[in-house]
This record gives sequence, structure tokens and C-alpha cells, in this order.
Amino acid sequence: MTEPRMSWQEMVEFSTTHDLLAKRLYVISSKPTNGLGPIMEVLDEHVKYQTQLERDGVMFAAGPLASEDLQEWLGEGLFMYRAGSMEEAVRLAEADPMHSRGARSFTIREWMLNEGTYTIQVFYSAGRPKIT
Repeated sequence: MTEPRMSWQEMVEFSTTHDLLAKRLYVISSKPTNGLGPIMEVLDEHVKYQTQLERDGVMFAAGPLASEDLQEWLGEGLFMYRAGSMEEAVRLAEADPMHSRGARSFTIREWMLNEGTYTIQVFYSAGRPKIT
């Protein structure tokens, strides 16, 4: 017996026709190429670049990944772009100083946000939102 298969386009159509969000994003997995040293050298530039993408409305989410035992940061990161195509997402990731300077390599996959929720609570006096 053959295992069933579904094309990505069929999954997109399924999501759309079943009233799911079907928001297509690009997930970038970024891993060190030569330890933490080179990453620390470009970390400030990387954060500046990521923050600009956030201001431009491109960055959906970004942040560091803990080691599997939750004891340290090994220099890995995960981020999600709002991009019009895979080619655009690749260009954005290549321009990140972490990647352009060779401190990290990356892979990209298209991801579809279908389900979930979030809540934002704004405290006027504290000036910072609480996101749950």
C-alpha cells in the first residue's frame, strides 16, 4: 500500500476552503557555522537588522533558541518573515549580518499559520504590552 501524499498547493487550498487563516510566512532556522565567537562579533549588527525588518513590517517573529537541555544558548536563532516569495525571503536572510558575514548558515521553509490565538494587554502606566 502506498502512503498518501498531498502537494503543498493542495494544503494551501485545504486551509483556505476550511476557513483557516492560511497566512503564509517564511521560517528561517539560523545555525552557527563556527561556534559562538563569530556570532558575538556581529550580534549587535544582527539585532539592528532584525529591528529594522520589524519596523518595516517584514519581521513576524524572531528570537534565540535554547539548547535542548535548556542550559545555554549555542548561537541558534529562529525567525519568521512576511515575504512575497521564497526568493524575497532568501534575499532578506542573506542580507542579515549573521549570514552575510558567515557567522551562521540558514535554511528557509514556507510555513502556513492556520490556527492559534494571542492576546495583547496594554498597561498605560508601565508603557509595555503584555502578550499572552
